[in-house]
Amino acid sequence: MLGSVLAIPLTAIVLAFTTVSKSVDFARLERLDRQNRFLAEQLQHTRQMVAELNDTMTIIVKRNQQVRLLAGLEPTDPEVQLAGIGGPRPRSETGELAEEPMGQSALVARADISTLLRRASLLAQSYDEAIDSLSAHREMLQRMPSIWPTVGFLSSAFMASRIHPIHQYARPHEGVDVSAPMGAPISAPAGGLVIDIGNNEPGYGKIVTIDHGYNIVTRYAHCSRINVRVGQRVKRGEVIALVGKTGISTGPHLHYEVIVGGKHVDPRTYILPETIVD
Repeated sequence: MLGSVLAIPLTAIVLAFTTVSKSVDFARLERLDRQNRFLAEQLQHTRQMVAELNDTMTIIVKRNQQVRLLAGLEPTDPEVQLAGIGGPRPRSETGELAEEPMGQSALVARADISTLLRRASLLAQSYDEAIDSLSAHREMLQRMPSIWPTVGFLSSAFMASRIHPIHQYARPHEGVDVSAPMGAPISAPAGGLVIDIGNNEPGYGKIVTIDHGYNIVTRYAHCSRINVRVGQRVKRGEVIALVGKTGISTGPHLHYEVIVGGKHVDPRTYILPETIVD
């Protein structure tokens, strides 16, 4: 009888403990479930952002390739662009991305972000290289003799040999002749350093010679007046002399030479449309 009396409250205690314990477990499970759903939503949002960033990165990579071409650089190797990215994620039979466990999905997202960081770092290095190369090309273009030094008409072209108009014998014509009015301005076709001035050069009369760097030198002959001095730096378009007929000349004109690496070349190969030259 006493055992039965004691068994009743003991059973009640056990049932109460079990009920409370289950309530606690259910509450804990509900809290964990809410946390898991929140984390799943955040992870999905992160994956969407990573996908958008990947699309943006693809566009930037294409732009980077164009910039490298403009800078005279080789395109970046496609495998280097991927920065160690593996194959595509597995997809289901419907074409959708296959479901992944939460832990694995988080690892994949972390790997995607790490890959994006590596690609961004590679792109930054590539852009730095392109900028340096573009700067060098810009400097070189500024030194190219790309405009006509005076306004007139071409009266004698560049050629290996021609009959001298006064002496009447064949001799190389190592530049071009531009007929222009007496006293017409002669402008530097590019920036450079005046390295020589002659007041009575045989056959050429008054001449100016400019070193533009990159092994490019230009020479201007038959000038009536020289406006610069040796050692002076000039800019493209700056008036360096005036057209004349000093030396051996049948009339006022400019004899203009371009010398690259010690060899005379046709100046017309360097002339660009005015809209291209800045």
